[in-house]
Amino acid sequence: MNIKEIIEQIQPLDEAAMQTARARQDTLTKPRGSLGRLEELSIQLAGMKADPFPSVERKAVIVMAADHGVALEGVSAYPAEVTPQMVLNFLHGGAAINALARQAGARVTVVDIGVATEFEPMPGLLRRKVMCGTRNLAQGPAMTREEAELAIQVGDDVLNDEAARGLDIVATGDMGIGNTTPSSAIVAALTGLPVAQVVGRGTGIDDKGLEHKIKVIERALAVNRPDATDAMDVLHKVGGLEIAGLAGVMIAAASRRIPVVVDGFISTAAAMIAIGLAPCVRDYLISAHQSVEIGHQAMLKHLNLTPLLDLNLRLGEGTGAALAFHLIEASTRILREMATFDEAGVSDKE
Repeated sequence: MNIKEIIEQIQPLDEAAMQTARARQDTLTKPRGSLGRLEELSIQLAGMKADPFPSVERKAVIVMAADHGVALEGVSAYPAEVTPQMVLNFLHGGAAINALARQAGARVTVVDIGVATEFEPMPGLLRRKVMCGTRNLAQGPAMTREEAELAIQVGDDVLNDEAARGLDIVATGDMGIGNTTPSSAIVAALTGLPVAQVVGRGTGIDDKGLEHKIKVIERALAVNRPDATDAMDVLHKVGGLEIAGLAGVMIAAASRRIPVVVDGFISTAAAMIAIGLAPCVRDYLISAHQSVEIGHQAMLKHLNLTPLLDLNLRLGEGTGAALAFHLIEASTRILREMATFDEAGVSDKE
């Protein structure tokens, strides 16, 4: 099934399920609205899943890993060799996302969609490499349009495989040295904001490094001239393979009524692409947190998404999304497990 056919399968939120969930929230043993966003979130989840009593017990984090040709421009504080090293760390269970996913009761699926290193077959690693890293976007398109489409298809395939294992909710994660550079280029291209207003320090570059990074992105936009009205044009010219793969995950999840918990800066860049290709995907996204990256706020404003958390996170990997799982599951348990005033024999207000 091609991307266009998958997009055509995405349905709007189920209004009947949302009305039932809202009516139940209004009769639970609490003042109406007293649990704030948790109430709103449970109603939103009911609409996503077309179920007035949604459950999110079966959780997965999909971590897409890829390298970036633009890393050769010196835009990151870390060398490109860290990408494959961190993939191995994920597989051995030693990364932050592993610890937080274990706490949340979520499985972690690691996908090599474009790491420059070739991995031997390993348990837990999906080898779905489209190419060995993108080309240098400061000199020309990061990918061909066909390569970007193939990477999106990889995301679709991975999500479908996860759904076959049993999946109620999915979180997006990323790994790729240099990937805040294409993410910044995407937000600048799609919002029209000056590059300096959307570029942050990534893994921790200094002032001189930040100034250089801004110039690299400005050069990439000038060389490639991405069309802000064509998300695929933006993606293949200044994007990344893991960004494309995560956009595919989001589109496929929406087509299956599976809520998507969007992590930070990189994942939100993927959300911008996914929504650019299929605006209806937005209804199925939950923003996990506000990243320290300055461009993230512009992204969220552009997409009209409100994050659940603000913890000064800037790691990626899906860590913020794994933390948000706890609040999301809490919202569904409140809806399903709290007693109504009638059930508890408690007097409601007059």
